[in-house]
Amino acid sequence: MRKRALFGIALRSILRNKMRTLLTMLGIVIGVAAVIVMVALGQGAQATIESQIKGLGTNMLMIMAGSTSQGGVSQGAATFNRLTIADYEKLAREGTLLAGVSPVIFSRGQIIGGGANWRASIMGVAPAYQQVRDWPVQSGSFFTDADTRSVRRVVVLGNTVANALFADSDPVGQQIQLRSVPFIVIGVLTPKGQTAGGMDQDDTVIIPYTTAQAHLAGQFRIGQIIASTFSPGEIPAAQEEIRGIMREAHKIARGDDDDFTIRNQDDIAAAASGTTRVMSMLLAAIASISLVVGGIGIMNIMLVSVTERTREIGIRMAIGARSNDVLAQFLVESIVISLAGGLIGIVLGYASGLLLARLTGWAVAMPPEAALIAVAFSAAVGVFFGFYPARKAAALDPIQALRYE
Repeated sequence: MRKRALFGIALRSILRNKMRTLLTMLGIVIGVAAVIVMVALGQGAQATIESQIKGLGTNMLMIMAGSTSQGGVSQGAATFNRLTIADYEKLAREGTLLAGVSPVIFSRGQIIGGGANWRASIMGVAPAYQQVRDWPVQSGSFFTDADTRSVRRVVVLGNTVANALFADSDPVGQQIQLRSVPFIVIGVLTPKGQTAGGMDQDDTVIIPYTTAQAHLAGQFRIGQIIASTFSPGEIPAAQEEIRGIMREAHKIARGDDDDFTIRNQDDIAAAASGTTRVMSMLLAAIASISLVVGGIGIMNIMLVSVTERTREIGIRMAIGARSNDVLAQFLVESIVISLAGGLIGIVLGYASGLLLARLTGWAVAMPPEAALIAVAFSAAVGVFFGFYPARKAAALDPIQALRYE
C-alpha cells in the first residue's frame, strides 16, 4: 500500500470520530505541555543562578580559612581562621597571575545617616576589591591606596543602603556613622542584586580594611581573601600559585593538609547548577508520567477501534490487503494522533511558560531542543502504545473478521 494512501486512510479514520480523537490526544497534549513548562522553569532557574554567580566578580578566586582536620575528621572551611593581612600582602606581592587581590574583613552594625538608620554588613577591603568584584560606582568614586594607607574614614555605600538612608538626596559628601564612628560617603555602587543564595549584595557598606581594623573590627584576622586573574584560562594555574604562596606563608610541611580553601566561580556555579539540574530533571520526569498516561489512553482507544472495525479489516484482507498493510494503517493512526497532540502540547507549553513568567516574574528559558525532544517522545509514545493494537488488528483471521457482527 502506498504511503500517501495509507496516510489518507488513517486520517479519514481519525476524523470520523473527532471527539474521541480529541479526548485521546488530551493526555499527550497535557504531558508535552507539562514537560516543556518544567524544562523551561529549570533552564530559567539555572540561567539565573549562572548570571548571579558571574555577578560575583571577574575570574574571581576566594581564599578562606581552610579545611584542617582533627582526628582524621575534616573541620570544613572557615575552621581555625589563620588568614592574616600578611597573607594578603604576600599574595599581592608575589602573585604573578593575579590581576588584583583584596582582604575582606566582615562585620555588621548599625548605620546612621540622612535622618535614618539601617543595619547592614560592613566590609573592610582593599581598593583592588572593586576590580576583583567588577563593581563600578554609580556616583562618586571608590577609595584609593592613599586612603587605605592613611586609614581615612571614608565609605562607599551599596545601592540598598544608599536608598534606605538617602532616598531623596545624593549621599556623596554626606556624613554617616558606623557604630558611632563618623565616616564620609565618597561613592555609591551600581546595583548587583541578589546572590544565588538569596542574599542582597547591595545591602552593604565598604570601607578601607585598615580603617575597619583600626576603628571597627579590632582584630588582625580576616575572614576571606579574594583575587582575580587576567583571564579565565589562568584560573587553574593561579589556584596552584596561590596554594604554593599560602603554604609557604603558613609554613606547612610537605605532606601536611592545607589550612585554607581556594574556590573559584566554576566550583560555585557547578554546585549551584548541579542542584538546579537535578530538580529540573525530577520535575521533567514527573511531568513525563502524564505522557505515559496519555500513551495508555491511545492504546485503549486503538483497541476499541480495532474491535469496532473488525469487519472492515476482514473486507480489506479479503480484497488483497496484507497483514503488514493493516499493521501499518493502525500504527500510522496512532502516530498521527500522538504527533498532533505533541504539536498542540508544544504551543500550549510555550504559551503557558510565557504566561507563568509574566504572572510570577520567574525566569523562564525556552530551549528549542525541548520542542524537538517533545515531538520525538510523543511519536515514540504513539509507536510504543500503538503497536499492540495494530499487531492485534493485523493478526485477525479474514474469515472470522468477515463473520464478526
